[in-house]
Amino acid sequence: MAGALAITSQSEQKNNGRVTLYVVLSCIMAAMGGVIFGYDIGITGGVTSMEPFLNKFFHNIYLKMKSDDKVSNYCMFDSQLLTSFTSSLYVAGFVTSFFASYVTRVFGRKPSIVAGGAAFLAGTVLGAAAFNVYMLIVGRLLLGVGVGFANQAVPLYLSEMALPRFRGATNNGFQLSIGIGALSANLINYGTEKIKGSYGWRISLAMAAVPASFLTLGALFLPETPNSLIQTNQDHQKAKLILQRIRGIEDVQEELDDLTKASSSTSKTSSQKSYKIILKRRYRPQLVMAIAIPFFQQVTGINVITFYAPLLFRTLGLGESASLLSSVMTAIVGTGSTFISMLIVDKLGRRTLFIVGGIQMLASQCIVGGIMAVHLKDHGGLSKGYAYMVLVMICIYVAGFGWSWGPLGWLVPSEIFPLEIRSAGQSITVAVSFLFTFVVAQTFLSMLCHFKSGIFFFFGGWVVVMTVFVYYFLPETKNVPLEQMEKVWQEHWFWKRIVGEMSDDNRGKGEV
Repeated sequence: MAGALAITSQSEQKNNGRVTLYVVLSCIMAAMGGVIFGYDIGITGGVTSMEPFLNKFFHNIYLKMKSDDKVSNYCMFDSQLLTSFTSSLYVAGFVTSFFASYVTRVFGRKPSIVAGGAAFLAGTVLGAAAFNVYMLIVGRLLLGVGVGFANQAVPLYLSEMALPRFRGATNNGFQLSIGIGALSANLINYGTEKIKGSYGWRISLAMAAVPASFLTLGALFLPETPNSLIQTNQDHQKAKLILQRIRGIEDVQEELDDLTKASSSTSKTSSQKSYKIILKRRYRPQLVMAIAIPFFQQVTGINVITFYAPLLFRTLGLGESASLLSSVMTAIVGTGSTFISMLIVDKLGRRTLFIVGGIQMLASQCIVGGIMAVHLKDHGGLSKGYAYMVLVMICIYVAGFGWSWGPLGWLVPSEIFPLEIRSAGQSITVAVSFLFTFVVAQTFLSMLCHFKSGIFFFFGGWVVVMTVFVYYFLPETKNVPLEQMEKVWQEHWFWKRIVGEMSDDNRGKGEV
């Protein structure tokens, strides 16, 4: 489109910066917020498949595994208490995300990251020392507070620190960090499962203190983003100095002018709450995406793998150690595919990866569902050949998610909001993500018991819906500066009917 070319040509003038070591180190440290999230996701599924952990906290499930041959393969782990252990984190994250939005907007991105690391560290200590299930769940709630702050602030931090032409790769570092955290957790689970005695699971939970400590202490030395400096205290001089340092050039006036202009729009509406502003008609596309993208990300079915992979592999008939090793393999595939996404997202664009990844996930889900429908009965397991085929298909599925809906589900929402609603928009994205993560985590084991192999076709149906949604309703956002992002909606075949053509003079006048 001609408009897209215009945006690109205007942005070229602000693309003369370079990737500096300062910004790389800052983003790596901030992305530790993704590591703690990924570590928790990976550690939870492995720990809940360890027999000493189940025997101590979920004794009824342990007895089912050991003595009740009448229980269906699909229903062996169906327990609301067990799913509450997993999903309690996401309830806390959901509630925290709204408070974190206020902290991120008023005090800055850096304080939110520090608060997230500290809360996660406290939850780690409580969980590792737990002697009953209630203490375990309270620890999970604290972990949820930590993840709520981190998921609110880190994607914003990465997008605001990045050069426009490298924003996709930089922000995808958050999902890569999640993958690294999950891979580390699976490797630790595989090792601690072999420890003689009944305390291996405590080591798995306690090791989360390592990335949490790095995040908490390291975040104290992070620079605040220029966007946040201007938004919170109108410190233009400090923002200019930070811009010069992170861009590696002296001439940053044009980018600073755009940030100042965006901030002035914010100040004009400062008397109104951000959540009221985001309901205005001109922000309807961003609001829809803030809800739709995290919702679709959760109903891809990825949580079947991330939370319950070891339990799923045990359902297929694999042993405890083999199940944990299979989870390590899927985590390696997920991390590798996310790294590939970092390399190609700013070249191929967001829409292409969304669509290709959706087709790949759908095909693999249908094959896995078909194999389980035909060959996995209520009792007994799959043959070795079919079990390996399912493992390969799940790896293909994870790869599809890893270079599409995994990283892009965080990237796109973090880059589409103007500054005046950026914190509120991100909090809605995080809240919706946590809400439906909780729903899926709380209901999956019960759904597996009732749907059996049909669970994969259920999630596959949602993958069809979300791929079609992206094809028709999501404009391409690669290489577009954050301060000019509203133009992609004004030029889109559908959204332009809603937002219309707006001049800069019309911004902030309060139209609905």
